[in-house]
Amino acid sequence: MFIVLILILAIIQGLAELLPVSSSAHVVVAEKLMGLDPSSPQMTLVLVMLHTGTMFAVIVYFWKRWHYTYFQSTEAFKKSAMLIILATVLTGIGGEAIIKVIEKTAFKGYPHAEIEMLFSHLELIAPALAAAGILILFAGLQERRRTNPQGQGDELTTKQATAIGLVQGLCLPFRGFSRSGATISTGMLAGASRERSETFSFALAVVLTPAVIGREALRLIKAEHISTGAGLGAAVFPAILGAVFSFLAGLFALKWLSSWLEAGRWYLFGIYCLVAAAVVEGLHLAGY
Repeated sequence: MFIVLILILAIIQGLAELLPVSSSAHVVVAEKLMGLDPSSPQMTLVLVMLHTGTMFAVIVYFWKRWHYTYFQSTEAFKKSAMLIILATVLTGIGGEAIIKVIEKTAFKGYPHAEIEMLFSHLELIAPALAAAGILILFAGLQERRRTNPQGQGDELTTKQATAIGLVQGLCLPFRGFSRSGATISTGMLAGASRERSETFSFALAVVLTPAVIGREALRLIKAEHISTGAGLGAAVFPAILGAVFSFLAGLFALKWLSSWLEAGRWYLFGIYCLVAAAVVEGLHLAGY
């Protein structure tokens, strides 16, 4: 039965991680509805593996586009690498600063407090989803007003990469504030084309995901009843199986995302996030 639940979570993670609708919010809600503890070491291991599966889905799907965009020449590679490094550094600095501020203020007086303690609170996920929805909706409507949206910003600029990196930092501490939704929307609002924003956003995801996986793995090792290996072996197979299914679901989600971007339907993801925010708030009020 546990494996069936893991497969359900894998499909949810694979679809939601790569669509701009916040996988964290969807997975946390699903775990609560299924009676699982999102903060348990076993579920932490599963989450790490699900993120690994979607990371490989991104690499497979975008490899040809990245090769054309970033590896067509040495100069193009150097410029793209510098922009990716810049955005990632800004993400790390900004995100870590916000996390420390929250841990020092919201958990004042609590020893060994971590930002993850807030991740299962639906009353915080709902407004984060709403904020992401408004940003996506605004970017999508702005795009539809342009006479030639695809011709805008064929080359990503330092200013655009900086904005994307800073906004990505906001996504680290706030479950529900979709990383892909926020970064792609920021790129579009900054004048980059839809394709460039999408390509750059998921390149950043591949760079960022190993660090996130490492952070979650360290939390897992520190867990007292997992550090000795107890329970870890039993969780490995379901976690690996979940990674495979999240990989397959991720490929499907990426094709869906790209087709909607090309059709100018980006704003619809914003509407979905606003509806999802209302549903999550309703679940919170219902006692979940």
